[in-house]
Parts: sequence; C-alpha cells; structure tokens
Amino acid sequence: MPEQSSPAETAVIKRVRTRHFQNAKETGILITGLTSYDQLSAQIFDEAGIDFLLVGDSAGNNVLGYDTTLPVTVDDLIPLARAVAGAVKRAFVVADMPFGSYENSAEEALNTAVRFMKETGAHAVKLEGGVRSADKIRRIVDAGIPVMAHIGFTPQSEHGLGGHIIQGRGEGEEQLVADALAVEEAGAFAVVLEMVPAVAAKRVTEALRIPTIGVGAGPDVDGQLLVWTDFAGFSTGRIPKFVKQYADLRGALTTAVLQYREEVADRSYPGPEHSYD
Repeated sequence: MPEQSSPAETAVIKRVRTRHFQNAKETGILITGLTSYDQLSAQIFDEAGIDFLLVGDSAGNNVLGYDTTLPVTVDDLIPLARAVAGAVKRAFVVADMPFGSYENSAEEALNTAVRFMKETGAHAVKLEGGVRSADKIRRIVDAGIPVMAHIGFTPQSEHGLGGHIIQGRGEGEEQLVADALAVEEAGAFAVVLEMVPAVAAKRVTEALRIPTIGVGAGPDVDGQLLVWTDFAGFSTGRIPKFVKQYADLRGALTTAVLQYREEVADRSYPGPEHSYD
C-alpha cells in the first residue's frame, strides 16, 4: 500500500482506508488480501501487514461444513466478521454479503450492508455481480458504505455458470470489461477478478481507475487475494490451480495431535513440569 515500501514500514499506515487502495493503484504498490474467519488468524495476518481481510462466504466451505457457499446466511457471517474486525488494528476488514441477501432489490442490499456495518465493525462489504449488481452497489455507496465488487467467476452463481468455469474467455472478455466498468461507475472502491485469463485481467486493470484484486487472475492486477486455509495448507479436497501453498499447517497440526495422543496414552504427558504443587 502507499506509504509502505517494505515490511519494516508496515506501521506507517495506522489504519488502511479506501483512499489507500486508490493510492496503491496510482503508485503501483500491490495490495495484499487474505480471508479470515476468526480472531486469532486475523491478529496474525494483521501483524504481518496484510492490507485487507475478507470475511468471506467461503466460511461455508472452511468453517461451517457446507459443500458450497450457497447455504451461508448473514447470521452465519456476522459473528465471524465481528471477531475479525475486533481483532485487527491496521487491516481493512471487508464483510461478504452472502447469497440471497441482496439480489431482490437495492433496498434489500442496503439493509444487509447496514446490518453488517452496525453489528460487526467491518469497514466495507463485498457483493458479487457486475452490470446486474450495479444498482445495488450504487445504493449502498450512496448511503456512505464502501463496496468491494466481485466479477468473473462468482461462486454464488456456480450453478448458473455451469460449475467452476473460467470466465472472460473469448466473447466473454467483453462482458468482463462491461461488468468492471459498471461497478466502477456505481462507486465500488475496488473489484475482485476471480478465475479469469491473465490477458483479460490485465485489460480490465488498465481500463479501470479503481484497483483490481486478483483471485486466479494472473500477475497484472493491482493486488492479490487468497483463501487463507488454501494458501496455508489447511484445507482438504480440491485446491485451485492458482493457489500457492506457503505452509503445511494441516500436516503440522496432525503431527502435533498424534504426539499428544501418544503421550497421554503412555502417561508421559502431563509430566511433573505440567503439574501444580
């Protein structure tokens, strides 16, 4: 982010704001984002200097035990967003608006956004859709609530899109550009581009005044976002091609649990150093 040129300088920005996203776009400093669903991970990411944390409806797959994001409700996400927002000192917290909480009308969208802002302490909301969601974005922004848009592959529409299909190929590139311009015009401060060809993401990034955040959109965007349980090797099942795993937390935790079980079984834990006199 602007005013932050090295990890040693992460404290220069006391609190990331929407203006820092715009400054990053204008100065070429890349934006970093991770999902977070709890206090402890939020604290770690915040202290490491991650610029924004998304309390995503991906909690459905990573916290709540659902196969998709579709069953996730506002009531599911509010306590998670409250925990994340309350844990950070610097990072910008974005709360995801789940499927069914904004599609009916601009007023419904505003009511959902207001609830997130009042009940969680989040700094912005995110919703999916380009041209089709522009009126909802505009209504929320007009009420003074920052909106991060989300286009390309939109997980809430996975059935309508035919599954996890890359968007923005061929003739779809024109629709991607139209969606990006629509959310910018509606007042979004940034837009997530998910699972789109790198060449299309680059075109969108060059066409917009607001920053683009890539999720499987190649290197020529203004920032990157990953689901933290994927990037840290904590998830099971299918890991998207675009994810680089920076750790093996699942393996490390499994090793620790096995050791704990064995030491309890052979009575080596608790030892004298763990007992009170």
